[in-house]
Amino acid sequence: MLCSVSSNFRLTLLGSPFPSGDFRKTSNECLITANQLPIGKAEKSRRAFRGYPTVGQKRLSFHETVVNNSKISTALEDESSVMTNTEEIAHEIGLLDLDPALQPFKDHFVYRIGRYIEQKRLIEKYEGSLQEFAQGYLKFGFNREEGGTVYREWSPAAQEAQLIGDFNGWDGSKHKMERNEFGVWTIQIPDVNGKPAIPHNSKVKFRFKHSNEIWVDRIPAWIKYATVDPTRFAAPYDGVYWDPPSSERYQFKYPRPPKSQAPRIYEAHVGMSSSEPRINSYREFADNVLPRIKANNYNTVQLMAVMEHSYYASFGYHVTNFFAVSSRSGTPEDLKYLIDKAHYLGLQVLMDVVHSHASNNVTDGLNGFDVGQSSQESYFHTGPRGYHQLWDSRLFNYGNWEVLRFLLSNLRWWLEEYQFDGFRLDGVTSMLYHHHGINVGFSGNYAEYFSEATDVDAVIYLMMANCLVHSLLLDATIIAEDVSGMPGLGRPVVEGGIGFDYRLAMAVPDKWIDNLKNKKDEEWSMKEIVSCLTNRRYTEKCISYAESHDQAIVGDKTIAFFLMDKEMYSGMSCLEPASPSVDRGIALHKMIHFITMVLGGEGYLNFMGNEFGHPEWIDFPREGNNWSYEKCRRQWNLVDTDHLRYKFMNAFDGAMNELDESFSFLASSKQIVSSTLDEDKVIVCERGELVFVFNFHPENTYEGYKVGCDLPGKYRVTLDSDALEFGGQGRVDHDVDHFTSPEGVPGKPETNFNNRPNSFRVLCPPRTCVVYYRVDEDLRSCEGLVAAKTAADVLDNESAS
Repeated sequence: MLCSVSSNFRLTLLGSPFPSGDFRKTSNECLITANQLPIGKAEKSRRAFRGYPTVGQKRLSFHETVVNNSKISTALEDESSVMTNTEEIAHEIGLLDLDPALQPFKDHFVYRIGRYIEQKRLIEKYEGSLQEFAQGYLKFGFNREEGGTVYREWSPAAQEAQLIGDFNGWDGSKHKMERNEFGVWTIQIPDVNGKPAIPHNSKVKFRFKHSNEIWVDRIPAWIKYATVDPTRFAAPYDGVYWDPPSSERYQFKYPRPPKSQAPRIYEAHVGMSSSEPRINSYREFADNVLPRIKANNYNTVQLMAVMEHSYYASFGYHVTNFFAVSSRSGTPEDLKYLIDKAHYLGLQVLMDVVHSHASNNVTDGLNGFDVGQSSQESYFHTGPRGYHQLWDSRLFNYGNWEVLRFLLSNLRWWLEEYQFDGFRLDGVTSMLYHHHGINVGFSGNYAEYFSEATDVDAVIYLMMANCLVHSLLLDATIIAEDVSGMPGLGRPVVEGGIGFDYRLAMAVPDKWIDNLKNKKDEEWSMKEIVSCLTNRRYTEKCISYAESHDQAIVGDKTIAFFLMDKEMYSGMSCLEPASPSVDRGIALHKMIHFITMVLGGEGYLNFMGNEFGHPEWIDFPREGNNWSYEKCRRQWNLVDTDHLRYKFMNAFDGAMNELDESFSFLASSKQIVSSTLDEDKVIVCERGELVFVFNFHPENTYEGYKVGCDLPGKYRVTLDSDALEFGGQGRVDHDVDHFTSPEGVPGKPETNFNNRPNSFRVLCPPRTCVVYYRVDEDLRSCEGLVAAKTAADVLDNESAS
């Protein structure tokens, strides 16, 4: 349950208390609309929150830039700037102007911004700058310094410490470490005969004695690589000293591609990307899967499970070694090859980062460092606050100086060492609140976001993380996985926001699952579908998706599986007529993904294999399936086999992305839904320059169906899900010109057709989506004149010769 706020609750800003005001607010005072959706993935306790458009205020476009010359901005950028007066801060919070419904929570924003400014000042005072602070990997872990190798580890509760490994026969008696006043242990190991005493690719561990006089061995916290003996079942991991000679170190050849206006993201797991039942490698993924992603016109790859995780079936979400690449798929140099190959193909690469929690694994992970430690001596909170009940994992203490250094440095490490282009941060909801979203159904009342339940330490960390990444890489993309819908999550820090570029539209998949599981096709509500897809915060951009990896894991079902079930194994051959189930399944698969892309956000995401309706869920090797890899792979052979119908869904997926590449409709702030007729089961909308017509009716064909539009002129088909190349019936003629007719009285929208000043008529078959573009007659005339002039010039030249 949420904590209530007592009337005498007070906050402290820079040591000076001030009244917080009442953070509580009745639902009718909040200018929002929200609906609770069913729980999605149970083990993550996800509840979907659907939007909160403000009422009676100017609607900013999603891409409108707010010029901010505020004193907050100055305080964040200028170390000498002084800004401690609460009224001064409150006056400068741009987020409150964007959404006046946040005004009752002004004191909360003042408090967290003040805390942020103060934390940043302290970092600048003692570390130089936030950017320097985030280079902890140059100090901690293993680093080459003149004449030797230096190893440092933060372990304040340790009584004694040693470095052990292959280089000293695992005997640390001659390699004892020294502790400073901050609990940092250090040892300098001189080179031997001009060569490092610790050879590249040799095993190392940190050995320390805790308060019970017991010695324990742990993998260094900042280790860059960790491996396990594959011949031993459940063998512990070993830290590996990774410092290859220049001849073996991968050198990046290609620059980062420019940031796209709208990300079209291909979410991928390298390990399970092989068609064979085994773990795939970074290099195989680069050579075999990246070209597929490029061919389907995606512009961004999002890699899961990159950070080392000892339990493969955790999908990479129980991280053990935060600076190490997952050794199952290869070496650090192999991952660099993958990213460089993606950049060569023009693909940006995002990394799935888990800073919301850490693996509970003591032997292999960061959790093993907290023996005998208090909260201020550990990476994690102690007691219940440091443990996530549903995830069985440890929770970071974001208020600790060294934890901030560790996590911020982790982001910079992946950006600079591996050339990632940004991040998707997992489990942000768990970070934002002390209750971690467990057994909490967010109704949309603003008081749910700004109270004692808010973990301000975590909020400040996220603000710092976003500012850091954007300062290091202007074109970085950072996405938040948040189901709560916290206002301001996707607005800049200088406005009082948390600073993410995008949030995932997590309510959308649950809506599709609800329709597919619980309703007949004729019961689907067009108004509910549109409401779910468009109900999001203005000025905060979203990544939409119909299904991600969450819907593909064992125990759940993909959309294709919901639609076609067992016929995905028996009815996909083009050599036989399609059954009604397969016909329906392929048609709705295309429509569901496409309308999600068109109306769901400012970017789009698809999980590996879903683009062609992969017939099996993902089941990682585990005791319950006898450690089988059979369903931990992707059957590319199905989409590559020409006589199977999987190719139709794949082709349409590529065409969807190509349409955005050509018309940039995802990046357009123009999004108008003009018709949502439940009787007809038709949705008509405009996005950018295009007009989209979706007919979800299972049977009805509408001839001469009237469609509203903005500009007058001639419209033609540019994409048709019913085309033969997409497994359709080819009922729509693509060579027909559709001329508009004016509607109503100019300047009086109420007299227009569906509030649109023009209209044209189309053929609208059942279970199809057709996209129309306006033919630019002036451009075509100019092209004709140029062609005619060129032809005349050719004739003149021939006559002259």
